[in-house]
Amino acid sequence: MLIANPNATHKSYPEALQNIMSIHKANESRAWLADWSRLKRGATPLYSLPGLAAELGVSDILVKDESERSVLGSFKALGAPIALVRLILRQFPEPCFEARGLLAGEYRNALADFSVISATDGNHGRALAAAARSVGCRCVIVLHANVSIEREEAIAAYGAEIVRISGNYDESVEEAAALAVRNGWLVVSDTSYEGYENIPRDVMQGYGTIAAEIVEALAQRQGGVTHVFLQGGVGGLAAGIASYFWELYGVGRPTFIVVEPEQADCLYQSAIAGQAAKATGSVDSVMAGLACGETSPLAWKFLQPCVDFFMTIKDDEAVSAMRRIAVGSDRDIPLVAGESGVAGLAGVIGLANAPLLAERVGLNGESRVLLINTEGATAPGVYQALVGEPAQSVLARQVAWKQGRVR
Repeated sequence: MLIANPNATHKSYPEALQNIMSIHKANESRAWLADWSRLKRGATPLYSLPGLAAELGVSDILVKDESERSVLGSFKALGAPIALVRLILRQFPEPCFEARGLLAGEYRNALADFSVISATDGNHGRALAAAARSVGCRCVIVLHANVSIEREEAIAAYGAEIVRISGNYDESVEEAAALAVRNGWLVVSDTSYEGYENIPRDVMQGYGTIAAEIVEALAQRQGGVTHVFLQGGVGGLAAGIASYFWELYGVGRPTFIVVEPEQADCLYQSAIAGQAAKATGSVDSVMAGLACGETSPLAWKFLQPCVDFFMTIKDDEAVSAMRRIAVGSDRDIPLVAGESGVAGLAGVIGLANAPLLAERVGLNGESRVLLINTEGATAPGVYQALVGEPAQSVLARQVAWKQGRVR
């Protein structure tokens, strides 16, 4: 399903929004993360898939591959540590902690009694647990019933204490908030709610690193993009990326299209309602990272005026996209993309196969499409079951493809 956002504009980036999130703050976050041991040095690659572009009838498809960002396996490695660092700097102004020193563990003795908590579908919790271990503070993670044991074990490996509930993601958010109140802990969530915006803002600001790297890579290619497909969820990633591009390009910004599971359509419903809204479906989706039932009100402040279209996809479309990008071709590098990582690609494929819808969004032979592969095989067993082969075999094919190109 596709809906045009009646509130989308192509005006300059508003000052009111710039006071919340800005390129300046995104660049500061990027500098703080530059030496964090959990991240690989340098930018993640921006790959061109000319074979797939020709197949879908567009000029180019560019994929920013966040699966290569770190051992944590997803873009969440950029948001949680920045939120944790900024929280500590606000909570402890007197000791004069230094941001990079925090991530290097230089103040762990002073922070041993400091505790944070969050609910997660997997990737945010893993990133927060890793950041807390680096900083030296305590971390508690609340998991709902649909989070796999694989993802639980990946989080626990970084020393986090796990709390399991029987409900869904939104209920795990409520439980985390309640535990925080009872125990005097601080919530580090990537979704906002009434009276809680600073930390989700910091999480979104961390994602600006991705946008900054894309802009630098595009400058080297001497070409921009016309369409940007962004994953939905609560809206944090989309807001972090779109706000950066909007501030930079102003009225000339690209067309933004947000994609989410049809049963977790909170952003789609928000576009219909004209305000942050809830999903109408079961929320449970194979796209675990996007299985969110309520829009982040803070993210919606940015998405409502700049996202041109919202669309939903079926789970089997995501699985098909995972398999397609894993295979690669003579012209296209094979990529490991998780269930949520392929949402944008599934959206492009869906539109390309529906000419009237493609025409509505201006997708044609002149279009240069940007996608973000937000995660790799963060749950290897799930990935293998869906794709039909382990991530290692896809990576082996990727290495062979690169070696063939060098020759």
